[in-house]
Amino acid sequence: MRMGSDKGAGLLRRAFRGLAGDRDQQDAEVLQDFAQDCGAKSITGCKDRELVTLYGTLRTITFSPRGGVPALEGELYDGTGAVKLIWLGRRKIAGIHPGSELIASGRIGVVDGDRVMFNPRYELRPTAAHG
Repeated sequence: MRMGSDKGAGLLRRAFRGLAGDRDQQDAEVLQDFAQDCGAKSITGCKDRELVTLYGTLRTITFSPRGGVPALEGELYDGTGAVKLIWLGRRKIAGIHPGSELIASGRIGVVDGDRVMFNPRYELRPTAAHG
């Protein structure tokens, strides 16, 4: 985790970015800064079968059984790309809902062209003020 003047520099970069650009781009950049601050890898930089730690915001949560087994699926977005987090055997998880920010760790894979992570370890984070 970066400390001190690096964190101040990140806040200053975000403030200058806020002067120009659209809201979605600004939000994506803020997510990327937070990911970098906590040592997470960018989703687009992940390779198949790599053990990674990611940071982002859950865009969607759905209940989608797989092969007769309950499965809770969430799309985690980090400002560079998205990964589908899949918790097998779960119908819901306290604190996991659209808009939740979290750090997820596990092995990333590719299934049917989509990045996925099965049963990731996760840590819920306070939702950052984006803007």
